[in-house]
Amino acid sequence: MEGPHYISGNGQGRRSAVGMAALAILAMARLLHGAPEVDAPREYEVKAAFLLNFTRFVEWPGLVDTGDAPFSICILGDDPFGPVLDRIVEGESVNGRRLAIRRIGRPHLNSCQVVFFAGHEKDTAKILAGLSPGVLTIGDGAAFLREGGMIAFVLENRRVRFDINQSAAAKAGIRISSKLLSVARSVEK
Repeated sequence: MEGPHYISGNGQGRRSAVGMAALAILAMARLLHGAPEVDAPREYEVKAAFLLNFTRFVEWPGLVDTGDAPFSICILGDDPFGPVLDRIVEGESVNGRRLAIRRIGRPHLNSCQVVFFAGHEKDTAKILAGLSPGVLTIGDGAAFLREGGMIAFVLENRRVRFDINQSAAAKAGIRISSKLLSVARSVEK
């Protein structure tokens, strides 16, 4: 019996994928270490750039034969990004599928490949536990990881950083690149 198919977020040839990965890692490292301190509006510009870059360093199960359906980054709750996230992903694609930003309610979560939990959702742990495999979950604060989220943004010395819960990702069938793990502030295994 054949195992699950995993499709990398970058979807390009091996040689160009390595080059793209190197460029994205450099960009992320610059954001982490060389970026100026952030204020509230700038904070979500940086987080929006991270959301896009995360798609390049994650492998999702079962993204085979999805036709021309967009690859969806969904925002659950009040949208803190405004038009910034839409501008950042404009013209971008993941595995040949165009990226789309959707603002959604709870019933539509399983139609997303990435869900950003905006603010503190009531019953976050219950919502996370009810998601189908293959949905990358991202939120704010260390509590998000404790509730079962996969990537949590944190502010450290007024800089946007992120922590990863690798076991939550693995449980959902999501593989996070070692390159992304290496630039995380911390990784829970």
